[in-house]
Amino acid sequence: MATLQWRPEINALTTPQSYWIRFVPRNKASRKDIAADIARKHPNFNESDILTILNTETEAIQERLLNGEQVTLEGSFSYFPSFTGRLDSPDDPLPPLDECLQVNVRVSPPFVEFLCQNAQAERLPEEKKLPLISTAQDTVLGLKNVLNPDGVLLLTGSNLAFDQTAPDNGGCVLEGTQSGSSAQSRFVRVDSSEILLMPTIPAQAHPWNNEYTVSISTRYSEHGTLRTGSYGRMLRTPLTLTKMGHPNPPEVGILSGKESSPHVSVTGGSVAADATLRIQAVFDVRSDALLFSLLDMKEGGAAGAEMKVTANGAVTLQGFAGSAVSSLNIRVNAYAALKEMIRNDYGGRLVDVLKVETA
Repeated sequence: MATLQWRPEINALTTPQSYWIRFVPRNKASRKDIAADIARKHPNFNESDILTILNTETEAIQERLLNGEQVTLEGSFSYFPSFTGRLDSPDDPLPPLDECLQVNVRVSPPFVEFLCQNAQAERLPEEKKLPLISTAQDTVLGLKNVLNPDGVLLLTGSNLAFDQTAPDNGGCVLEGTQSGSSAQSRFVRVDSSEILLMPTIPAQAHPWNNEYTVSISTRYSEHGTLRTGSYGRMLRTPLTLTKMGHPNPPEVGILSGKESSPHVSVTGGSVAADATLRIQAVFDVRSDALLFSLLDMKEGGAAGAEMKVTANGAVTLQGFAGSAVSSLNIRVNAYAALKEMIRNDYGGRLVDVLKVETA
């Protein structure tokens, strides 16, 4: 049996200095890997059928949680919803669920006891520190994970500082997921916990390829190894819709990644004046469908009605109160690929900023 690997890691919160005992995973096993393990132990069962059952179990747990129940799998785990946040008065409304709703998972004592009785631990050497990017936000629009060519990008984290005067000793790079890479040079501030920069955004092959990664590289000593850390989420640039006051405006691809054709296209709409807004696509577990809606430029702000989409085709999205965009016509070109991207790469929610122009 393999060992549980761990290494000491500095705990910067204590004086005198102490160390965390940090578990180091050997591998990341997927649901498919678990299905294969079960099939090897029980050859009478088909791996594909096992995987289907495992996927169905997850969906069944989510349905129970949505019904307000606690789910207990005897001998292993308990799942239950919880809320975070603070109310200044008992009469205050609940914050938006995407800001306060959490799911807790509690491990049963017999499950932990089995591991403690059978596991063996292995110590690894202390790991060299790496740049860690925790958040990325455009300070002009005030939105996270948005890469605004007219804005200022704020990166926060730890071990981020690098020498701006010596490019070989590190720097910040923006890279398109389809093509293009640009080393950044217009920095407002660079320190260990925060980097503020005016982004230089590389062009990609198609207008709808607006998906980017950001990374930081640095050396922690004069002759040290160059170390690189990448932000775990992708940044997206705003997309421009032109001639929206015309009967037949040009189509614009949106809500896509590195593909050679867009997952979704805007085909028209009812627009009274230039406006900036967002379009959102959310994967709804309950209906196994995508929910599209228009949003204003503030998280938790105004939103238009959600439209359920389950296949390719044309959809009309209604605007929200106070918006110059009464409606927006879109066409879903690649529903299955879009749903997979939203589930696997965006945690169930994909948002694009749209600059709507009538001329």
